[in-house]
Formats: sequence, C-alpha cells, structure tokens
Amino acid sequence: MDFFNWLILLGFLGGLLTWVLTRPRPTSPQRKEDHFFRGKDTAGREIGFATLVATLLISWIFAKSVQNAADLGMAFGLPGGVAYATYWFSFVVAGVVLYHLRKSGFSSIHHFIRSGFGSAAVWLFSLILLFRLWNEIWSNTMVVAQFFGETGSGSFLIASWVTTLLVLGYSLVSGFRGSIITDVLQMGLAVAVLMLLLTFIFPRGDTVEMVQSGSWTLVGGVDLILVALIQCFSYPFHDPVMTDRGFLTEPRTMLRGFITAGILGVVFITLFSLVGVFNHVEGIGGNSTIDTALVLGLPAVLVMNVMMLTSASSTLDSAFSSTGKLAALDLLPGAGWDRIQVARVTMVVLALLGGAMVHMGPAILSATTVSGTMVIGLTPVFVLWWWKRPGPASYLASVLLGLILGIGLALGWIPGQIGEGSYGNLLFVNVVGIVGCFAVFVGLAFLKPRSIRTHG
Repeated sequence: MDFFNWLILLGFLGGLLTWVLTRPRPTSPQRKEDHFFRGKDTAGREIGFATLVATLLISWIFAKSVQNAADLGMAFGLPGGVAYATYWFSFVVAGVVLYHLRKSGFSSIHHFIRSGFGSAAVWLFSLILLFRLWNEIWSNTMVVAQFFGETGSGSFLIASWVTTLLVLGYSLVSGFRGSIITDVLQMGLAVAVLMLLLTFIFPRGDTVEMVQSGSWTLVGGVDLILVALIQCFSYPFHDPVMTDRGFLTEPRTMLRGFITAGILGVVFITLFSLVGVFNHVEGIGGNSTIDTALVLGLPAVLVMNVMMLTSASSTLDSAFSSTGKLAALDLLPGAGWDRIQVARVTMVVLALLGGAMVHMGPAILSATTVSGTMVIGLTPVFVLWWWKRPGPASYLASVLLGLILGIGLALGWIPGQIGEGSYGNLLFVNVVGIVGCFAVFVGLAFLKPRSIRTHG
C-alpha cells in the first residue's frame, strides 16, 4: 500500500508539474502579468463559463473539506454531511455581492474596502486573508499525509513537504493560469473518483438506512447547519481563492458560474459525506476516510488517496497564486518592484510557514470553524455594501469584534449554548456575534459616518 501511495503522489504531482512546465507562456510583460495574476491564456483571452465553474468547484473541494464532510457524516449521519455542504451556499452569496460590486465599478474586494473604509481597513482585511491562506497550506497537506503514516511520523512529514513543494513548483511557474488549467483536470478526476467511491459503498451499504441515518435536531447536527447559514454571509469574503475568481470573467458569466458552482458543490459534498455515513451506519469507527476505505478494500484506499491528493493540490496551487496576487497587486501595487517576482517570493514564504505548521499537529476541523467565526464581522460590510454612510469606525469595530469572538471561542472563554448539540456553543457565539457586529456597524455609521475624503 505504501508503495502505491507514493507512486500516486509522485506520479500525479510530477505529471502536473511537467505539464505546466511544458505549456506555452506569453513573452510580453503585460501578457505575462495577465497570465500570472488573472489567469488569461497566451493570447490574452479570459476563461469561459465551464472553466470558471470547474476552477471554483475544485478550489473549494479541498482535502480538508472532503475529510470534514466524511467526519461529520460519521458523527451525525446524513445531517452531518448536509451541515458541511451548507457552506457551499457561500458561492451564491459571494456571486450576488461581487456582481453588484463589479457593476458599481469596483475592480477587486480591496478596491471596495479601500474606497469606503481606508488603508487601515485594507491592511486588517489582508491580514485576515493571509491567515486563511496559511491555514489552507498546512491543513490540506495534513489530510494527504495521513495516508503515509501516523500524524507526526517521519513518513507523514515527508509526504506533507513533498506535496507542498511539488505544488509550489508549478505555481511559481504559471501562477493563477497554472492553477486554473490544472483545476480543470483535477475537477474531472475528482468527479470520476467520487463515482468510483460510491460504487464501492452502495453495494456494501443499505442505501435507505444511510439516507435515513441521524436525526434532524440540534443534537443531531442541525446546530452546525445553522452556523453555516450564518457564516455564509461572511465566510466567502475572507477566502481570496474564491473571490479572486469573481474577477476573471464579465459579471454576468461570473454570477452564473458562482450560482452553478454553489449548487454542484452542495451535491458533491453531500455525496462524498456518504463515505462517513457508511462508516456511521456500519459502526466501523476510526478515521472516517482511511478506515472506511480499508473496510472496502485496497482499491478503495488507493482511490481515496487520489481524491485527497487531487483536492489538496487544487487548493494549494490556488492558495499560492492568491497569496502572490495579494502581495504584489493588492498590498504593494506602487512599490516599483517586479510584481511577478514579489508574488513568487511570497509564495515561497507561505509554503515554508505552512509546512512548518504540519509539525505542530493542529486540529483540521477546528481551524475551519474558528476562522469562520473570526470573520463574522465582515457580514454587515458586504450585506450592506450599498450603504454609503458607514466609515472606517464601523468597519474596524465590526471586524475586530468578530476577531475577538473567534479567538475567545478558540480559547474557550465564551460560555453559552443553544441546544445540547456538539456545536451549541459555536452557534451561540455566532448568533450573539452577528447581532453585535450589525449593532456596532450600524451604530457607528450614525455616530462616526464616512467622510468624503475616505470615500475618495
């Protein structure tokens, strides 16, 4: 099994690296930047609808996501899988907001924040994005590495570094364009692998029992569904992997692509959660993906490895390209340096910092739920994007309140519970937090409204 796992890892990522290295690249400076930062081809053409949907979907079907979906399916039955799939409604929210921002003349999220809330707001927002992107590196490589050994073992650490560095290799070459062209391949492979996994599961499991598994109550995982519904209005905006793709095509195509990706994402994640639901119904226990696959046989283990590797690599290259764009275009646009080189240096730093975290062994799911709570302060910023009155004070108060609540939640400092379920405290903090964030945002809009100079 170890031999085949390494063969899949090196063959798959080595093949992607070779494919990207051998593709034609533009030669003029402007075409190079459009290629590296905006995903355009060598002729300067933007991507089409189908490519947009594929790159959106696979960039969010990351290894951490499919692992979490299976974990929740194993813990709660079908309601657990649906709970995690609910986060994919973020695409619909983001698509609608980004459509209106673009129709209003904004060229990026940073453009919108800078014009309304000033440079301090931009830097705070960017730090939040960098935390998210750093999170993506270590959390996704850990999911892949678990197929190579126990957490913290030598083979585990080697696999995580090999995955990170091979994906970094082709990301340094082609940036956003390399991420997009590999996304199309990775999405096709992910669908094929999902279908294979379901063919292993359905003959062995009772379909009716799996569909009816769990209970649709707060104790049964509905508390996490409610959390996801709250966070859908802020969660997508702290993820540049998603929002960067909102500026690749003309607005109407973008909106259709986001809505389509959201619907398909809900279906994909719910179906993949059946891996964990099968584990739940059969009483297998252990790791929701690895131990389930072991019960299904060696071919299922290898196919599961391909799924994790495909989903992880697609997210890693997107995280690298988004980090490069964030540094070179959004934070240092007038520095006078070679912007592609700035982006590449930033990618390398992110890879090293993210890889180092693998040695710490943080919990994968908690990283997602805590970061989701930390950014609930962005909700009024984007829900009320059209309101001209809120200024820097409103923005900073709402966002900082969300960050404080997220940190307090992570440290166990905030008591309170809604229901008796596992995510009752998380739901309580998010309900109280969203009310508080809207209160300070709206209140300070009247006490310290936006100035004309800030808006300009």
